[in-house]
Amino acid sequence: MESIAENLAEVREQIASACRKAGRNPDEVRLIAVSKTKSAAAVREAWDAGQRAFGESYVQEFLDKLEDPDLSELPIEWHFIGHLQSNKVRQVAGKVAMVHGIDKVSTVEELSKRAGQHGIVMDYLLEVNTSRESSKYGLEPSTLMAAAELCFGLPNVRLRGLMTIASPDPGLARREFAELRACLDKLRSNAPDPSLLSELSMGMSQDFEEAVQEGATMIRIGTAIFGWR
Repeated sequence: MESIAENLAEVREQIASACRKAGRNPDEVRLIAVSKTKSAAAVREAWDAGQRAFGESYVQEFLDKLEDPDLSELPIEWHFIGHLQSNKVRQVAGKVAMVHGIDKVSTVEELSKRAGQHGIVMDYLLEVNTSRESSKYGLEPSTLMAAAELCFGLPNVRLRGLMTIASPDPGLARREFAELRACLDKLRSNAPDPSLLSELSMGMSQDFEEAVQEGATMIRIGTAIFGWR
């Protein structure tokens, strides 16, 4: 059985290989190690192997990890990648580098309010349901522009880009990643500061190569690093 360190090394090489095939610099793609449901000890093992950015999906589990003795003193770059409800925003505000899964203007408004209370600026991504599956969260591509327009002027928050969870089929996934990239391009054309919109969080263990080909800047990988939950 391979260790987390060995898995990380293999994943990094696979990302680098995918970047080379796509004619991209591997430095353009950040690996977010999805540590939800994994122990603090597993996170620490990945940290010791050089991983710095980790993604959590459940608020209470994330808060428990923050206080764990194995992790509390480490300058971990936490990302909240799960669906975030407005009533949970106060619990993560000021504790994460970026919120990936926002699909309502009201949640961004709450994030703006809580960030203001902390005297900080928080980065976030809007989630888009490119697969149009009813079981998934996310804004419909057709409503993205109107939602973003309402978010652009909010204080203490910065919209940095878009996030999606694609279909299980890699062929469909690649088309959905391409659509997300097109959505971001369209968003930039209307943004007050297009340079801020630089992030595409897309691609997981089973489809990150397709995501890299379509311009992913952040890839969320859990299983290939930590094993099955």
